[in-house]
Amino acid sequence: MLLPGFVDAHAHADGRLFDASVQLALLRQGVTTVIGGQDGVSYAPGDGAYASEYFAAINGPHPAWRGGGIRDLLASYDGATALNAGVLVPAGTVRHVACGRSTDAASPAELGRMRALVADGLADGALGLSTGLDYVPGIFAGTDELVALAEPVAAAGGVYVSHMRGGYEANSAAGIAEVAEIARRTGVPVHVSHFHAEPPIVHDLLDGLAASGVDATFDAYPYTRGCSILAMPILPASLTVRPVDEVLGALRDPAERQRLLDDWFPSIVDYPSLGPDWPGMLTLAHVASPEHAWALGRTLGDAARAAGTDPASFALDVLAASRLEVNVVMAVRHERSPAELASILAHPRAIGGSDGIFVGGHPHPRARGTFARYLRLLVLQEQALDWPDAAALVSTRAADRFGLGLRGRIRAGWTADLVLVDPDRVRDRATYDEPLALAEGIEDVLVAGVPVLAGGALTGATPGRGIRRGTRGSTTDGRPARSAARAAADRSAARSTSTGA
Repeated sequence: MLLPGFVDAHAHADGRLFDASVQLALLRQGVTTVIGGQDGVSYAPGDGAYASEYFAAINGPHPAWRGGGIRDLLASYDGATALNAGVLVPAGTVRHVACGRSTDAASPAELGRMRALVADGLADGALGLSTGLDYVPGIFAGTDELVALAEPVAAAGGVYVSHMRGGYEANSAAGIAEVAEIARRTGVPVHVSHFHAEPPIVHDLLDGLAASGVDATFDAYPYTRGCSILAMPILPASLTVRPVDEVLGALRDPAERQRLLDDWFPSIVDYPSLGPDWPGMLTLAHVASPEHAWALGRTLGDAARAAGTDPASFALDVLAASRLEVNVVMAVRHERSPAELASILAHPRAIGGSDGIFVGGHPHPRARGTFARYLRLLVLQEQALDWPDAAALVSTRAADRFGLGLRGRIRAGWTADLVLVDPDRVRDRATYDEPLALAEGIEDVLVAGVPVLAGGALTGATPGRGIRRGTRGSTTDGRPARSAARAAADRSAARSTSTGA
């Protein structure tokens, strides 16, 4: 069965896409295009130092990045990889460039600089703007600041993509309310990242957005458990916003450490995705510290017992030894059944997105299984979608939503990103216990008409490129978008200066 190349609308391959093993893992799922710059943190604009520090356990290092803008980041993919890559302007990185490590609201001057950086990124070909409102520094951005940044996105025809505030699950309504406010005040189309909550919550909130006139889509992966940096749920944002060496000093200082244990750790039970059993819900997926490599694949609780200490102390030890470069698979309080996952993913506004992280020796299986799992779970197992609807989920909707040019359909004259799927064999093989296993049932893939996967192996061809958003979704160098985006930023500057937004 021939399908249009799959689009991973939420991938953390920003720096890992140059690695042949990562390309193979994605192509074996049928993915021909990834969208990076997610969750508000990536390399551009700027020198990439902050992303390489704070998100080292998620995006990995970019092997050739020497600094620059979105145009330069997109150019780094041209002819250097087997897959295509689109990017979003990361709002957290923009905030860091303009505001440094401040936890305060952006000043009018800082906000003006941030809007200009967003507008420049859109003009360079970015697909939209991403936020990570549970991460540093996005957690310090207020709604008015986000509205100001979304204005040039709306003017350029981009998408506001949000890791919502508040941890999702039962807190999802508050996050959706903020997304809706931003959409109503700016007119920007919105996209909710990795929407994980009980099916009735997802359906009710998405349907409510549509009923109120908000143009909204979302992505979700076909697993219940998540994955993120350990520092996000374990340490307060007021600490992790500081330079790494200062954070490490606090973790090693007996008095500071005791304050964390006494005052901060008891609050972790209130984190929406965790609870009182949090030590048994966080499994170590990547640990930069060689002396803690033995703990990969073990929960914090199990690892702490093996180390002869308590989970909170062990978490602080491994973070300090790894210079914060640790990520974890995160269980939730209630595992969702295959039928419940299918109910979420069968929503007509759903778009395929793995949230895949390619850093670590025991990663979340979603990086190597998501798209094959969509097909197996939704079409073959639960019969929630037919093949045309499945193609829309994994390809067409993302291409349309993010303006990926002539992709997402098989038509004469369109870009020949194509996937040959064996409908009887396609399946994911990666599991929580064996997360590195590659998918089956997809062995031949073309990118831009060039074979990049043949017989299940890489051909060595690198026809991939950075995808630039242009007018009406065409693939251009972005120049038509520049005047509109910058004009929107300039028009709103005086208003924001007067209000101090």
